[in-house]
Amino acid sequence: MSAHPASTHAHSEGEYEDLLSLWSDLESALSVLLSRPLQVQDFPGKVRQFDAWLQDLVAHDIDAALYLMFQHASTSTVGYSASHALVCGTLCHIMALELKLPQRERDSLVRAALTMNIGMTTLQDELAVQRERPSTEQQEAIKSHPEDSMLLLERLFINDPLWLDVVGQHHASIAERVPLANQEPIDRLTRILGTIDRYAAMISPRKSRAGRSATDSVRAIVGQEVDQRDEVSYTLVRSIGLCPPGTFVKLDNGETAIVLRRSDKANHPLVASLLDNTGNHRSQPSLYQTASGKPRIQSALARSAVSLELNHRTMVRLGLYAAQHGAGLRGLVTAPGAL
Repeated sequence: MSAHPASTHAHSEGEYEDLLSLWSDLESALSVLLSRPLQVQDFPGKVRQFDAWLQDLVAHDIDAALYLMFQHASTSTVGYSASHALVCGTLCHIMALELKLPQRERDSLVRAALTMNIGMTTLQDELAVQRERPSTEQQEAIKSHPEDSMLLLERLFINDPLWLDVVGQHHASIAERVPLANQEPIDRLTRILGTIDRYAAMISPRKSRAGRSATDSVRAIVGQEVDQRDEVSYTLVRSIGLCPPGTFVKLDNGETAIVLRRSDKANHPLVASLLDNTGNHRSQPSLYQTASGKPRIQSALARSAVSLELNHRTMVRLGLYAAQHGAGLRGLVTAPGAL
């Protein structure tokens, strides 16, 4: 993993107030767009606008973006379709940067991620809160939704053939051992989006099941070991980590922590300990740079395994402060009641 320096854009409390609300605003606006697309004036322009909005938020502070995104994805089943679209769009944008995709491919990929399920938005939201297995009619709708989404996008005046083609075949099986550079753009982007789609679905809860941990989600897709020949999964893990910001972990000292930021040492992030080794809520979270030594991460935890309500504003600002002030913060605590 490459180094992940602290953002220099967001220093003031006011800026972080704005950052948190902007992510929620984007998710809400995307929900309206996806649920009532035929009522939207200039649908293509709106998607481009939301894409630019997403890019600005990620550029502002990528670790804060990942933290907020994973927390949203793992705690809410309300408006699941929009939440899933935003997670996929954000991860596809980050992957496009890591893979150095041409701008045209990056744009088609991210916009396909935001709209790939537009043909079944209402059904996707219903399935997220449904405990029983999909009915025969629902299964048929699920099966046909890539083509349904593509046809709806054509009605909405989307004329980018790559965007449309990726949406239309986003559930297709593409060879994963062929170098990405040797594949046609349509296959390359479908392969990236397919991996991201499966990963994002696994971390998100449904009424019928809890979401998996981020690590279990990766391993469910690629097996116990991430093979460098599987470029997409390898790049995903390299860029966001096996335990990305916003996910929970068990430490080898018995404490439970939340990941705040990545570090320049792969899979050794900055974490904030929230529960002590007896499971009691800490009044003051301790920060640990796991790259510096003990404690180390023992395992990833699903969100459902941790019954804590967090003040995300505090967590994001704490992570930024720690990153800006270097590795000498091991054991730093915030003021009482900051959670």
